[in-house]
Amino acid sequence: MTGLDTNILVRFFAKDDPQQSPKAKAVLTSLTNKEPGWIGIATILELVWVMESKFRMGRPAISGMLSQLLGRDEIVIEKDSVLQNAVQLFRSGNADFADCLIASSAKAAGCLRTVTFDRIAARDAGMELIG
Repeated sequence: MTGLDTNILVRFFAKDDPQQSPKAKAVLTSLTNKEPGWIGIATILELVWVMESKFRMGRPAISGMLSQLLGRDEIVIEKDSVLQNAVQLFRSGNADFADCLIASSAKAAGCLRTVTFDRIAARDAGMELIG
């Protein structure tokens, strides 16, 4: 298994660097079911942040990018069911991806509730607003 850093995924999706982007594509296309790539939750969170902040990628494109990663058999994602749930929350509401991931992670850990001061996270990610 090969761990994949955020910058590899950014170069793969952004296709913005004439030297690094083809190398990132080569890494991802070389992965197989027997020799998969591994992506950690922290990597996913950082990837979303970079694609939103630097490349101004919107919610539909972010959701599509994450669904593409989740749909690849040659990629293992840490806590993939948590990520799937977070992507669904993100796709269907206005909460930040980080809030969706926090709520999904807490639910998977058995938390009965996740409290927040963020009204949007409470409304769209299923958290409980503390007033």
